[in-house]
Amino acid sequence: MSRPTDLTLPPDLSHERGVGPYRSQRPIYVDMLPPCNNACPAGEDIQAWLAHAQEGRFLQAWETILKDNPLPAVHGRVCYHPCETNCNREHLDGAVTIHAVERFLGDMALAEDWTPTITAAATGKRVLVVGAGPSGLSAAHHLTLMGHTVEIREAGPMAGGMMHFGIPAYRLPRDVLDGEIRRIERMGVTIVLNHKVEDLAVEMAEGGFDAAFVAVGAHLSKKTDIPGRDAAKIFDAVSFLRDVEAGATPKLGRRVAIYGGGNTAMDAARVAMRLGVEPMIIYRRDRAHMPAHEFEADEAIEEGVKIHWLRTIKSSDATSFTVEVMEIDENGRPRGTGQFETIEADDLILALGQDTDTGFLKKVPGVEFQKDGTVIVAPNMMTGAPGVFAGGDMVPSDRTVTIGVGHGKKAARNIDAYLRGETYSKPPKGALAEFEKLHLWFYTDAEQRPQGHADLLKRRATFEEVVQGLAEKDAVYEAKRCLSCGNCFECDGCFGACPEDAIIKLGPGKRYEYNYDLCTGCAICFEQCPCHAIQMMPEPGLGR
Repeated sequence: MSRPTDLTLPPDLSHERGVGPYRSQRPIYVDMLPPCNNACPAGEDIQAWLAHAQEGRFLQAWETILKDNPLPAVHGRVCYHPCETNCNREHLDGAVTIHAVERFLGDMALAEDWTPTITAAATGKRVLVVGAGPSGLSAAHHLTLMGHTVEIREAGPMAGGMMHFGIPAYRLPRDVLDGEIRRIERMGVTIVLNHKVEDLAVEMAEGGFDAAFVAVGAHLSKKTDIPGRDAAKIFDAVSFLRDVEAGATPKLGRRVAIYGGGNTAMDAARVAMRLGVEPMIIYRRDRAHMPAHEFEADEAIEEGVKIHWLRTIKSSDATSFTVEVMEIDENGRPRGTGQFETIEADDLILALGQDTDTGFLKKVPGVEFQKDGTVIVAPNMMTGAPGVFAGGDMVPSDRTVTIGVGHGKKAARNIDAYLRGETYSKPPKGALAEFEKLHLWFYTDAEQRPQGHADLLKRRATFEEVVQGLAEKDAVYEAKRCLSCGNCFECDGCFGACPEDAIIKLGPGKRYEYNYDLCTGCAICFEQCPCHAIQMMPEPGLGR
């Protein structure tokens, strides 16, 4: 009680942040969106399956992946892992090598012959999938798990699409790809090869299909006019890679030029190297503006591929090319300098991008196209024709295996809803757990376990796999490097730090809860939580 003679009045504790007679805020447990999950084009719950892998629960980890992606052994090799680019640990001692752990799990599943269990009741509905590439295989996998009967019709002699004919074996061994495709077949998916769909409506009617998913990929190489060149000496990269895969390797001269700067150009050059010729890449931009991923160029250069940056072909004769030296303008675009050089080469492989062959869909009423021939789809992946969905390289988007698999999953969920007379609504995303939100009081250096590489001489001469996998102990180690951003991993930090014993431990896997009768709102639990799984909220009803 204050008196008129007191020089200092008692503090009003109701306005203080910490302890006192009135609590102004309270902690709550939250689940946030990890940046790795947010960045994955296939929508994998990466943090969840890493948590299983940490504890050696490899089957559960693999089953968690398959809820979103049926090809983990493939993705562990060919995905460009944007999850790792966005990993919060990248700000510390390097991102978790998520792709290497995924590859380990995928390879273990192949070795153990794991097959997912289908628990959904058969719906009696039939779905036609056109194209056995990553998007078509993904859609078939997910639709089968939902209880539908799926048949894939593929124009080529083998399933896999551009994974088979566009990605060389030194990046994706064929036994790995074929093994994951066989697992999809074991689930009950029928794959019909050497069957090109020309009239979709007729095939749907004759086959009794209730819906269709079209994912024919981009198999047509873009062309360019080069004055003076003998047409017989020009190959396109997609056809070149397909012929090598099929054992019909074209006859090449001693020196081969590859025109382009994307991943396909790097693959074509590295394949040519393995065929015993001298490859060189000609590209009109510099390295900073190339579309190829950095590690693709690094590995190509390491193997001996020469790259002529800032050059564009103007003309050619039988054994050489005239190229103009380019420069990058203020907008990052190449422009000519008027300077010319001569580059000696016997053959030319064009790697200028691919188009998709969607002409057969023009017979389907309601299907609309972009100027580049890609098919326009609604947010639910359905075209303008009811029951006809499309995805992968043939719709407007970036073109990667992982994006194609994500399209297949998204289409499957919407096809399932369509067949049930419903509408699929994707759950809203949670708040992102950025690095700045973490309280890493416990952090210590734990550098990545590197993946080995095959001997350089062997890489130049054979198609054996270049990048090696992780041993079990290293895969578990990498999984344990995960910071569990935004989600409680039961570290007991809050439980041990609470001065009021207001936190109740519920048991393994059940996390904690608060006894708000004891909690003072001091925020010690919040401040020590390393992964930001706790937030402080205004006390309900305060000030009302």
